[in-house]
Amino acid sequence: MANYEYVNVTTESFVTTVEIDHPPANTLSPDSVNELRGVFKTLSNDPDTRAIVLTGAGRFFVAGADIKKFTDAFDDAPKAEAIAKAGQDLCDEIEQSKKPVIAAINGAALGGGLEIAMACHYRFAAEEAVLGLPELKLGLIPSFGGTQRLRRYLGAATAMEYILTSKNMKADEAAELGLIQRVVPGESIRQDAYAFAEQLIEGKSMTSIERAVEVIMKGVDGSTEDSLELERQFFGELFCSDDGKEGVQAFIDKRTPNFRHS
Repeated sequence: MANYEYVNVTTESFVTTVEIDHPPANTLSPDSVNELRGVFKTLSNDPDTRAIVLTGAGRFFVAGADIKKFTDAFDDAPKAEAIAKAGQDLCDEIEQSKKPVIAAINGAALGGGLEIAMACHYRFAAEEAVLGLPELKLGLIPSFGGTQRLRRYLGAATAMEYILTSKNMKADEAAELGLIQRVVPGESIRQDAYAFAEQLIEGKSMTSIERAVEVIMKGVDGSTEDSLELERQFFGELFCSDDGKEGVQAFIDKRTPNFRHS
């Protein structure tokens, strides 16, 4: 794996941990956004990666944007729009990953940090974590897809409340709202997220995992009819695949399947 400036990447037992490491608060800059997107592009084709855990170094997940890095877009709306597009592209890259991506929110996830976390497929949060979209306090709006993903998870009225008030939510509150799936002690969040990632991939064909992730995420904002058609298509492909045949035969033979992930 390549060396990165803002990210540490390690792989163990087919689970790759992507750690955002930009002291002191893991804030986002144009360079770190582009680097993160490149990391996820690389991992999408990495045969040694079957699941991804995204977390932050130190006490923060991502405490928003390093706003000083973006002020050269003052009086240049197209440049500002390009900043938003780069952030949206990063979040789309994460969300459209065919490999399950688990956010391990170890600390504050604010602004772009929460937007990145919302792009993940599953979210753990440390008990002490705080989450929020404070952009309106700067005279701006969330621009990495946060307006739409928060609406998707919380509904329009609740998303409106949190975006317009700019108030933070604690981990337990976020879990009650359905934004966070698991709240765990901060000292164990990485281990818990890693163990969960292992559960997702253990004993399964990577081909079927990728198809399942894709059809689930296609259905999030797509039509049920189109998603069911894709489900049928993938089922047909998998039933005729080497791993599909092996899995069914192993079930009949009452043995552990020997998947080749093809």
